Amino acid sequence: MTTVSTGFGGSVRSELTARFTAPGAPFALTDATVRGVPWRVYERGPHTLRELFELSAGWGDRVFTVFEDERVTYAEHARIVAGLAALLRDEYGLRQGDRLAVTMRNFPEWMPWFYAAQVCGIVVVPLNAWWTAPELRFALGDCEAKLVVADAERAALLAPHLAELPPLIEVRGGDPAPGVRSWSDVLASLDLDAPLPDVEIAAEDDATILYTSGTTGRPKGAIGTHRNHCTNILNTLLGATVGATIANGGVPPEPDPDAPQAGALCTFPLFHIAGITSMTYTPLTGGKLVTQYRWNRAEARELVRREALTGVSGVPTVMRQLVEDAIADPDGFGTLAAISMGGSPIPPDLIGTIDDTFTSLVAPANGYGLTETTSAVVSNSGQDYVTHPDSVGRCAPGADVRVVDPATGEDAEPGGIGELWFRGPNVVRGYWNNSEGTAAAFTDGWFHTGDLGLTRDVWVYVVDRMKDVVIRGGENIYCAEVEGALFEHPAVADVAIVGVPHARLGEQAVAVVNVRAGIAVTAEELQQHVRERLAEFKVPEHVVFREEPLPRTPSGKVLKRELRSAVAGEAEGA
Repeated sequence: MTTVSTGFGGSVRSELTARFTAPGAPFALTDATVRGVPWRVYERGPHTLRELFELSAGWGDRVFTVFEDERVTYAEHARIVAGLAALLRDEYGLRQGDRLAVTMRNFPEWMPWFYAAQVCGIVVVPLNAWWTAPELRFALGDCEAKLVVADAERAALLAPHLAELPPLIEVRGGDPAPGVRSWSDVLASLDLDAPLPDVEIAAEDDATILYTSGTTGRPKGAIGTHRNHCTNILNTLLGATVGATIANGGVPPEPDPDAPQAGALCTFPLFHIAGITSMTYTPLTGGKLVTQYRWNRAEARELVRREALTGVSGVPTVMRQLVEDAIADPDGFGTLAAISMGGSPIPPDLIGTIDDTFTSLVAPANGYGLTETTSAVVSNSGQDYVTHPDSVGRCAPGADVRVVDPATGEDAEPGGIGELWFRGPNVVRGYWNNSEGTAAAFTDGWFHTGDLGLTRDVWVYVVDRMKDVVIRGGENIYCAEVEGALFEHPAVADVAIVGVPHARLGEQAVAVVNVRAGIAVTAEELQQHVRERLAEFKVPEHVVFREEPLPRTPSGKVLKRELRSAVAGEAEGA
């Protein structure tokens, strides 16, 4: 077996990473065996999200969250978390290992609910806010949630089904439906001086279940442990420390208590792993976390200026708009020090544009990762990214990569293309209540990504994907799920979903349909049919009708590569 480890390489950034992770250094790595798998883990903490919360309480009167004109300090946040933790245990009877589901837009209430669960050892299940009622109900039943917290939009979807659901608390609503409790009522009932519950939480305990769409149509719940999340934020902190050291001429900068507070605008949904990274990294560093109800570039521009933000994170579609605004108004973005992107492939030209626009003062960063790798397992940032924009970067410290020939299951030849497999302390332990899915995706601790790639020296390259998935603006659309919904329509004889390039979204989904003889149907009718069953982002942007049969292999598999090239021009014209 050929394993490519972290491989710090030959650049200044890689040399500093090796120095900071050496024995006795601030980010020292040590060997550990977890569930029979050899790992290299951080010696320093935090090792659990409860430890992270306890550390964050020390930031006191610093601002933690900003939403519109609302501000919550770390001290206020800590008291609300303590009160909620007592409520979860004493009133709702949740205990360690139970599941709390949260589904809402990027409202600041996310943070106290998340941390109240974590200090109790309760598992948080973030549910996609774009899901339909059936999708939400499936996940709630699958994870056996004991309590649901939802914003008004999601609460309205769930209200007709209260009899079959756990108790529901509504955030940011008006008068809740009968049987639904309001956040204002909860807040008024809290004991804000309550002590934290006396529970022992281990690094390998479950912390989250994040549902990721499956190739067979049913979402799979990736189980993230406390170590997974803490490894992720320590990786992030190490990267920031290395970047600051480079900017300081190779000398690690000393903490400056009088320096302006760092702050970041997170445009990723908080129910995604990238959003959870923002929720967990920000309190590690005492920064402020700024969110929006939905992406609004004019509001984002004002927030960067008003809050003197030092970072912005989001999908490439959003970041391109931000860069365009910075070109037009460079003075309004003078405080930015980092732009982080992920969720879909990063166009190399965007990296050069960021570097040119900010004269290398802003470090562009990209991370390759999945829900199953707890965000970035490979990263590329700063000057390394400018010089290698076609690579997703190097493995995170402690992570290993293999390139496996899908046909044989053996390692590919050096430099050859194969499926990327990763192993390390940021790889989740499996899928909730899904032993078959776990067995198919994990081998001796190695996670099979479904992406084809290669390695050259220490650099990892992603060249194609094996999974039948369209990545639209950072959201994964699994083609089998949409095809299954379309096959339920009586007019559809055959259908295939393909992804075609889109300048703003990265990709868009196109349905190629054969219609049954004697049945008339329009594209709009088929789109509405999907809309009634699946989240809006899964609705194909275009429906292309074909009289001839869809091209297939001798075994019956649709030749999607052939279809994709055939319909791309039609979709672009439309």
